[in-house]
Amino acid sequence: MFKKIMASLGIGSANVDTQLEKDRYMAGETVNGRIMIQGGNVEQQIDGITLFLMTEVLKEVDDRKVREEEVIHRFTITESFTLQAEERKELEFAFNLPDHTPASFGRLPIWFQTGLDIPMAVDPQDRDYIHVDPSEEVQTVLTALQHELSFTLRKVDMEMYKKRYIVQEYEFTPGSLYRKDLDELEVLFFPQENGLELVMEVDRRAKGLSGLFAEALDMDESHVRVHLSNEELAQGQSVVANKLQQVIDHFKK
Repeated sequence: MFKKIMASLGIGSANVDTQLEKDRYMAGETVNGRIMIQGGNVEQQIDGITLFLMTEVLKEVDDRKVREEEVIHRFTITESFTLQAEERKELEFAFNLPDHTPASFGRLPIWFQTGLDIPMAVDPQDRDYIHVDPSEEVQTVLTALQHELSFTLRKVDMEMYKKRYIVQEYEFTPGSLYRKDLDELEVLFFPQENGLELVMEVDRRAKGLSGLFAEALDMDESHVRVHLSNEELAQGQSVVANKLQQVIDHFKK
């Protein structure tokens, strides 16, 4: 009985170690790995094992912005089972990273956190950091903006979109092509089966007294949705850049 009580407090209980095939992935790529479970001093009921894909999100709390841990996606590895005392168990897994998995820009941490669901016990957790590259579709857009339209990526933040979705916000400063017209360009990416949905905020540069007045009232910003089909994305950065340029040119005035 004493051992069971101690195990429920996390002393002498089961522990878990997730081992990934590698630590660098692209959004949408298959993740392969295994979970090693070592039984504790007593038999324990495991209600399930879950891998949580985690990141840090910028939130506004009491009129100030703070970073908080958020779950991007969760993967159920196994349902309930009984783990015998000192038993060693190995579980292999394979699943696809979601297409909306954020990319590892700057110091944005992304990791898998493993949890054993044990009744009446401290939940053992194992954390494995990974590096995520943008999907090919997102990378095509980023390349078009930077190489074809002379924008410079200034920063990337994770934020809550409409208080429901975790999204990655890309903030660009204009280069030679738009330096006289724009202060900045912000882009959000929403992957879809038939392509990419972009939400862009075009922030126009103040020009003259009317421009200063518009800037003071936030009237110098335009929000626009742009859909890029899979066919357009497959044609490469020049085709994408041409479509984005037409949109930006329309809203820069």
